[in-house]
Amino acid sequence: MAPFKYAHSDAADWAGIARGLVEGLLSGEDLTHDDGEALLGFLYVTDVISEDVGSILTYLRQTTGIDDWVGTVGIGICATGVEFFDRPAAAAMVARLPEDGFCVFPAILDDIEELTDAASTWVETTSPPFAIVHGDPNNKLSANIIEGLGVATFGFLVGGMTASRTGHPQIAGDITGGGVSGVFFAPGVEVATGLTQGCLPVGPSHVVSDCLDNVLIGLDGKPALDVFKEDVGELLSRDLKRAAGYIHAAFPIAGSDTGDYVVRNLVGIDPDRGWLAVGDNIEAGDRVLFVRRDPKSAEEDLVTMLKNLKNRLPGPPRGAIYFSCIARGPNMFGEEGKEISIIHDVLGDVPLVGFFGNGEISNNLVYGYTGVLTLFL
Repeated sequence: MAPFKYAHSDAADWAGIARGLVEGLLSGEDLTHDDGEALLGFLYVTDVISEDVGSILTYLRQTTGIDDWVGTVGIGICATGVEFFDRPAAAAMVARLPEDGFCVFPAILDDIEELTDAASTWVETTSPPFAIVHGDPNNKLSANIIEGLGVATFGFLVGGMTASRTGHPQIAGDITGGGVSGVFFAPGVEVATGLTQGCLPVGPSHVVSDCLDNVLIGLDGKPALDVFKEDVGELLSRDLKRAAGYIHAAFPIAGSDTGDYVVRNLVGIDPDRGWLAVGDNIEAGDRVLFVRRDPKSAEEDLVTMLKNLKNRLPGPPRGAIYFSCIARGPNMFGEEGKEISIIHDVLGDVPLVGFFGNGEISNNLVYGYTGVLTLFL
């Protein structure tokens, strides 16, 4: 089947960007579709022009004839082989899918009961196994909504949390936002996904034996800081300030058969009491391990994920969506475009769009520091 059409533009203003996207999408093969097919558009825009998302969307809908679009804004965006940060830019892709193969739903703010009647009926009759969603990180219920959608549909959700220094619009048919929006896919839409953690463990997992809110007091019955020092080694133990931003706490995902874990920052160290504070609440009995985060580890893990994903493919993918963390990209790999070039080196010229967000979603959970790749087969 034909690859998806995609385009990107970093023209000086939203109007130039919108025209550039349309020129790219309409070049060569047109966007007409056969009977039994429907078109779905993805649109990602840098946050410096977040206020212009509605204008770009309107132009795309009018000129392409495509009504169904999903997307959001990010600190950076990406497309095949390129990344754009801190300047006006957008990337768009059009997926050619089976008719009735997807259902777009607007933002849910508080509870999955807010899902529209049309979307609820579609979910009940179709049983979608997969969804791409975008969440608002300022809504404290977003993570619960994402998990609830996964439970209600028995589906696998991937996506990203909007990242913006201005507005936080999402696209789901029209402009929406403030919660979780996205698109469900019917069983006939085949996908493959991969998650790269961007970190590598520096020691084994430990049982939280004593804690208070977000403070690790004891691990395996020992002072938490003593266990931490054993894992990170003598050099970092002598200068704990060097560990900040380099060593993180990671919480294994229960039931995961791939060793996945959720990474959280170390936000404080009390050398007198031997306590560690992490960026999330914890409970006694939880398991935690310490991981290192550096460019070499991130690149190694990304390449491993890509190769494993490639080996699972029955043939060349038709298109890809990539959700990466704002702490990755040039902040991790040192230069704009490096992360996406790694994907290109392994997978080749796969049509790809995506964004750098404030949290990544895989298997219905919100991660940090990760990259989540979805391939349409």
